[in-house]
Amino acid sequence: MKQTISIIGAPTDIGAGSRGASMGPEALRVAQLIPVLRHHGLEVVDRGNLSGPTNPWLPPVDGYRHLQEVVAWNCAVHDAVHADLALGHLPILLGGDHCLGLGSISAVARHCREANKKLRVLWLDAHADFNTNILTPSGNIHGMPVACLCGHGPKELIEIGGQVPAINPKWIRQIGIRSVDEGEKRFVHQIGLEVFDMRYIDEMGMRAAMELALALVDANTHLHVSFDVDFLDPDIAPGVGTTVRGGPTYREAQLCMEMIADTGRLASLDVMELNPALDVRNRTAEVAVDLIESLFGKSTLMRK
Repeated sequence: MKQTISIIGAPTDIGAGSRGASMGPEALRVAQLIPVLRHHGLEVVDRGNLSGPTNPWLPPVDGYRHLQEVVAWNCAVHDAVHADLALGHLPILLGGDHCLGLGSISAVARHCREANKKLRVLWLDAHADFNTNILTPSGNIHGMPVACLCGHGPKELIEIGGQVPAINPKWIRQIGIRSVDEGEKRFVHQIGLEVFDMRYIDEMGMRAAMELALALVDANTHLHVSFDVDFLDPDIAPGVGTTVRGGPTYREAQLCMEMIADTGRLASLDVMELNPALDVRNRTAEVAVDLIESLFGKSTLMRK
């Protein structure tokens, strides 16, 4: 039976510190995401874009920028992702900024509870996104979704998936991290997140990082990938609002995606923080689509 992919656009930059990620879903469609997936024999349904409040571009209140708007967008994402998982589809959420990972992953966690499956989340990002309103220097909620998923955040956000915390920190593996705020650094250590930062990847290689990140993933594991485009080195992916030099190269990123594909367990995906306003001729969207294609089995040779 053909795997059905659902494409869900979430065109908002509500949680970000710069405007433009709201154009990300369209840029990925322009970069031929849907024909590329269909080329691999996949059934693809484009659900169009979700709607939600516009970005009021206001300063933080109690350490959060745009909290009510962020809640509204994440509730819409949660409901859309959960509905497609219930149909047996593989949802691909096109962001939008990474605050939306909260709605997406809380829906996946809820689905896993209902289906009695284990969950493994791979968080591919330059940032740990483990801030709280007390730790954050900016108040931008796209720096907080992992903390919220682990139960550290405002009531309205941490309760979206129906269970607090939505996930256990032990279910997450963060890969490519290289920018963590001072207080956030201590909090990540205190909670015991498993992080394969760029120092680890430099010393041990992407293969070793991915082997550990994917360890114990089995037939009863739902594998969710939350791919922030700033995971990539800005030399190959300039179109993001929060570039951090020294990220994975094109080849390292390809290996990461191919090893995920090799498990055969990918069951949901976020593609976040693509900002066409900062891109060069849609180059970052094209690289992102290329990597997504590898997640769905593109490889140089036939693999066993």
